Amino acid sequence: MEFTFFTLILLGVLFVYLASGVRIVPQAELQVVERLGRYHRTLNGGLNFIIPVIDRVRSKFGTQEQVIDIPVQKVITKDNVSIVIDGLVFLRINDARQATYEILNLKHAIAQLAQTTLRSEIGKMDLDDTLSSRDTLNATLLMALDSASANWGAKVTRVEISDISVPEAVQHAMELQLRAERERRATETEAEGLKNATIAKAEGDRQKAFKEAEAIERTSDAKRYEQIQLAQGQQQAIEMLALAMQSNPNAAEFLLAKDRIKAWEGIAASDSANKVVIPYEASELIGSLSALQSLFVGQNAGNVK
Repeated sequence: MEFTFFTLILLGVLFVYLASGVRIVPQAELQVVERLGRYHRTLNGGLNFIIPVIDRVRSKFGTQEQVIDIPVQKVITKDNVSIVIDGLVFLRINDARQATYEILNLKHAIAQLAQTTLRSEIGKMDLDDTLSSRDTLNATLLMALDSASANWGAKVTRVEISDISVPEAVQHAMELQLRAERERRATETEAEGLKNATIAKAEGDRQKAFKEAEAIERTSDAKRYEQIQLAQGQQQAIEMLALAMQSNPNAAEFLLAKDRIKAWEGIAASDSANKVVIPYEASELIGSLSALQSLFVGQNAGNVK
């Protein structure tokens, strides 16, 4: 009976010993195992076996992306403005051995490094650059933290500045400055519009004056052409009259007589009862009639021939 009881106890101890050597590691976890106080190996997700008592799990790290909050701190910019800033750091553990032995407290070290880097970088920037260049600031922090964390078995994947607060007085001054800037731009825009309108009006006036001058020039050319044509017609008429006078000496008297008869017809057609027609020179009128008779006689004789 005592032997059986001792055997059961021995088997129970052996079972507990063997069971303690079985390690089931979750999928997103790494476990660092030490053997007799020195690093032995890293357990990955799944079923693993260790030697109880001799081996022990020193540390555990999750492989999922972790978020580290950068503590809120006051920082002075290059133009001596005190601001309050905080942010977030995203990292992932990729080497559990380095994260265990190369740094005492990984998350605390990352947070402190982020604070010091923030103070250093913002001290190089003006307030306006700090507020408008968050992407540049995030990239600078990411580069600095990733370079340092590479020796600690971690990979910094992203850095985000979550909030930047400025004093109320500075914020009020910035609002006034922004309002003044907007008013200046509005004034410049209005002045530019007036300038363009003035230029457009002047250009329109110039085009109008040009068109009017062009119209006057064309009208003058037309009148000049009309006068030239009229002068040429008169010249041709005089030349034809001169030729007619050379061929017939009575041609001039015929024209004079024709004009006189036309004038007499106008006077005769007048309705006035108080008119007395007295020839200026009766002999000239008779002569004109004689010239007409001679001209007609000459033309009829020429036709008979």
